[in-house]
Amino acid sequence: LINQNLPSSFTADEEFDELCFEFGLELDEITSEKDIISKEKGEEKAKGASDVILYKIDVPANRYDLLCLEGLVRGLQVFKERINLPRFEKIIPAEGEGQRLIITDQTAQIRPHAVAAVLRNITFTKDRYDSFIDLQEKLHQNICRKRALVAIGTHDLDTITGPFTFTAKAPSEIKFKPLNQSQEYTASQIMDLYRTDSHLRHYLHLIENKPRYPVIYDSNGIVLSMPPIINGDHTKISLNTRNVFIECTGTDITKAKIVLDIIVTMFSEYCEKPFTVEAVEVVYPNGKTHIYPELAYRTEKVKPDYINKKVGISETPSSLAKLLTRMCLKSHVTGNGNHIEVEIPPTRADIIHACDIVEDAAIAYGYNNIQMVIPKTYTIANQLPLNKLTELLRLDLAAAGFTEALTFALCSQEDIADKLGMDITATNAVRIANPKTAEFQVARTTLLPGLLKTIAANRKMPLPLKLFEISDIVVKDP
Repeated sequence: LINQNLPSSFTADEEFDELCFEFGLELDEITSEKDIISKEKGEEKAKGASDVILYKIDVPANRYDLLCLEGLVRGLQVFKERINLPRFEKIIPAEGEGQRLIITDQTAQIRPHAVAAVLRNITFTKDRYDSFIDLQEKLHQNICRKRALVAIGTHDLDTITGPFTFTAKAPSEIKFKPLNQSQEYTASQIMDLYRTDSHLRHYLHLIENKPRYPVIYDSNGIVLSMPPIINGDHTKISLNTRNVFIECTGTDITKAKIVLDIIVTMFSEYCEKPFTVEAVEVVYPNGKTHIYPELAYRTEKVKPDYINKKVGISETPSSLAKLLTRMCLKSHVTGNGNHIEVEIPPTRADIIHACDIVEDAAIAYGYNNIQMVIPKTYTIANQLPLNKLTELLRLDLAAAGFTEALTFALCSQEDIADKLGMDITATNAVRIANPKTAEFQVARTTLLPGLLKTIAANRKMPLPLKLFEISDIVVKDP
């Protein structure tokens, strides 16, 4: 993904950094596992760790399509105009041949929604497999809100037979062998088993107080998963898996659809027929059915003038359409050049409003290429009287031989109460809801504690210590 137009003095890393910047991302650092461990735990601990170079890239929280290498590389390739944006297609199997997921009304109180899809004839390698698992983990932490909204399960379809049933049962009635375990446990035992697990214990609270736990069975009673905690070991996917059944259960149907779309669009390129996904029929408790994944394409119309005005550029409609196409938003000019028709692919759930399209046009144009101009509004700036006074005071106090201190605006409760011989209730202090340390519990109501702390830390300095501070304090307004 190297940019040929950069000066020859650039190294490949600098070129990649530049490319990330142009694409609206930030290359945080270039490191390796060995470097990370030696920084955190010292050289000794880092012995034997991997030297493989790692790129840490900051991805915006709403760009789920850039959370795995497949999506990131595809996005950059389209941006560099090396490839055209792929067209994702769902294949609906003939009547009676496709997979079905039946939702029972027992799930209504716990996790009412489920969506599913099949990746047919996929070829995994070690890297692809790792990326597949890693994407699920990233989505769980991000859009799935630590599995509270959506939980993802991926299964080897050849080890099970549909139709599948998503239901909820009492913990004592559920029994299966969890992923990577050697024996069967009941649901209650599974909860006890994972109470000390550094990874899974964070999800137990989602269902442990419910009278019934969600569970997915195949037609032979084999457990696929107990969402949102753990999959069954029986359906574990491996490098040899050819057909993957993906189910997403949750409390938010919109998020579940987005998550399913992201996983299948990212990994369908490894299917025998690239960028195709086999649809699954989901049957609701009321008997209605729906085909997933939706893989919905939609079109939005934006006026070229609107984009130009908002970004502060003057590009032709066809040039703007080209910029948007490079950002994976296939666009063309319509209606005598008065409109740009933009196709939003299923990978771009972040495009909600016209302003999102404008932002992508600005990124593709290049923020650094936008001409700086003096604003058209005519105003004369003026300093606030309070700030003017404090600056004059600062100058005079400094001239009188005092040293200015700048101390933290947050302090501990003791600093403004006990240590000054006051009652905390009399201070009218504003408390911080989740202070990171005991030193930052409240907003200061007086500047004294900060100055006294500064003096305490500078007792070795020769006397006299002449300090002053002019800053804001915070008190609750009755």
